[in-house]
Amino acid sequence: MGTFGASRFLLGAVSCTFFLAVDSLYSSSDDVIELTPTNFNKEVIQSDSLWLVEFYAPWCGHCQRLTPEWKKAATALKGVVKVGAVDADKHQSLGGQYGVRGFPTIKVFGSNKNKAEDYQGGRTSEAIVDAALSALRSLVKDRLSGRSGGGSSSGKQSSRESGGTDKKDVIELTDDSFDQNVMNSDDVWLVEFYAPWCGHCKNLEPEWAAAATEVKEQTKGKVKLAAVDATVNQVLASRYGIRGFPTIKVFQKGEDPVDYDGGRTRSDIVARALDLFSESAPPPELLEIIDESVVKSTCDAHQLCVIAVLPHILDTGAAGRNSYLEVMLKMADKYKKKMWGWLWTEAGAQSELENSLGIGGFGYPAMAAVNARKMKFALLKGSFSEQGINEFLRELSFGRGSTAPVGGGAFPRINTVEPWDGKDGELPVEDDIDLSDVDLDDWDKDEL
Repeated sequence: MGTFGASRFLLGAVSCTFFLAVDSLYSSSDDVIELTPTNFNKEVIQSDSLWLVEFYAPWCGHCQRLTPEWKKAATALKGVVKVGAVDADKHQSLGGQYGVRGFPTIKVFGSNKNKAEDYQGGRTSEAIVDAALSALRSLVKDRLSGRSGGGSSSGKQSSRESGGTDKKDVIELTDDSFDQNVMNSDDVWLVEFYAPWCGHCKNLEPEWAAAATEVKEQTKGKVKLAAVDATVNQVLASRYGIRGFPTIKVFQKGEDPVDYDGGRTRSDIVARALDLFSESAPPPELLEIIDESVVKSTCDAHQLCVIAVLPHILDTGAAGRNSYLEVMLKMADKYKKKMWGWLWTEAGAQSELENSLGIGGFGYPAMAAVNARKMKFALLKGSFSEQGINEFLRELSFGRGSTAPVGGGAFPRINTVEPWDGKDGELPVEDDIDLSDVDLDDWDKDEL
């Protein structure tokens, strides 16, 4: 894998390809139950069992890597918890019904089958089994207390559920579920400790709920908003010294919790959450386009993918190329809140891609930002510099700037090439010409 400076292009996680035809990842011999629009209602919605359902696409590399773990979990949970899978690429209507926007998406169907919850745990069989048993325990406790429609992973219904606010993305936490969800998480958590009778808490509730949804979308679940009824969960209230309501604390892995110091409106909460995300998130990877899978996985997984076409190595040398890549890395870090993908290739290595993006074999370095879902792109018109690229990306982030359809309406064929080795280029070796047998007198004759 090619490198520049101290940076390394890590492509081990990439496995999706453009044209790889893959059948269903599961078969009738597995303990994973294959679900379709035909049997989903009968098997899942009308069932008294707890269900874990994976929505996947056969071509998705992350789904392919999850498959053996999902099968192991299904076998371990056989007879205890139902484990299913939906080919959401084939059955898009079913995926759309449950808001599936990426793969794999895992949903938990508990006591309230009409209110599926997003699974937020790890992707190993052990983590899946642990989460299933925790959800099962919550379902049983709901039944024991006479709550048959709770559907809450916390095991206790929020005392605020009678309100009309949509709180689907606020995670209700309890003394029992707090440590497993928060303390063992790599994500950032903003946790509100409230009392049901508190007027300020009631005023905060719709702002907190709206912020939870927006933050979840903008950070792809990496920052979570949660709530704890401190009058019921007194162990947590005592542990964190909660004396007034609402109290909001920020939890980050490896750090002591700190008091939230922002405003109480939706926009204030979202702004603080995005700042926390920006502080904790690593910069995106900058990947060289060496085959189709790099383009496919990067552009399909992000709202935009930023593609740079850099001059040939013989035109810049390693130092010149690294300077361009460093500019891209700085911009990737600056705009990491946007969760965009970042790619680069050498001039001429992917000529069909260049043509489809209107670059056309000249004017290097060049840059295009591509929306793979709409198959539209915008070209950098200014200089390939921090200032020029920043202005280009800033306009895009505000939804401004001219766009054009990708040539052909789809990504063209991507060549498989050797990754850059981080070195200066070498001119091809030319054969020496022996002039001893050439009659130089003939060179003076004019010929048409």
